Amino acid sequence: MNSYTEENYLKALYTLGNERGEVNVNDLSRKLEIKMPTVTSMMKKLAAKKLVYYESYKPLKLTEKGKREAALIIRKHRLTEMFLVENMGFGWEEVHPIAEQVEHIQSAAFFDKMDQLLGYPKVDPHGSPIPDRNGKVIWKEYQKLSSCKVGETVRLAAVINTSEDFLRFLNSREIHLGLKVKIKAIEQFDGTMKVSYAKRTDETISHVVSERLLVEKA
Repeated sequence: MNSYTEENYLKALYTLGNERGEVNVNDLSRKLEIKMPTVTSMMKKLAAKKLVYYESYKPLKLTEKGKREAALIIRKHRLTEMFLVENMGFGWEEVHPIAEQVEHIQSAAFFDKMDQLLGYPKVDPHGSPIPDRNGKVIWKEYQKLSSCKVGETVRLAAVINTSEDFLRFLNSREIHLGLKVKIKAIEQFDGTMKVSYAKRTDETISHVVSERLLVEKA
């Protein structure tokens, strides 16, 4: 059994991993807001448990065992977020800090029951995939709203940034998952979009926002 702190390291390594699954030690230190010597000490500890490949001055990488354990932590987090939204009425902007606490419960049966009660969802309230009970993840190919063209109608499938401020901003614009958005115009200079959705027929979405919204063809 891994400690609370060890689980946080595993999850951070999993989410920071690039296409090769490698993580820079400095990036991990910044992500967790922990000093480098402390990070190095923990990496040696996780390497001894065969959860991380660690060599001095080289990028970090999770072992297959480490990937599975990290994915299962993320499974617990995302199932909790979904349960809070679907069964308890929380907003999608409120659930992250609660799920951060619940994800450290060790009972697999607890989360399997949660999964069952939810009807085995594939994604969390922000559109991120939920790993299955074996730690496997099914990724769907989405595109950023910013890459869409004038005249296209797309459906909002996920958000990249899940900070409370950003989600509250989306709430204020009545933007949510499943929303169909039609692109009416795109400003060539800065990528600002004119769009319509629901009862809003002439909305402006900045390039910063459209870069954070993932969509699929409606």
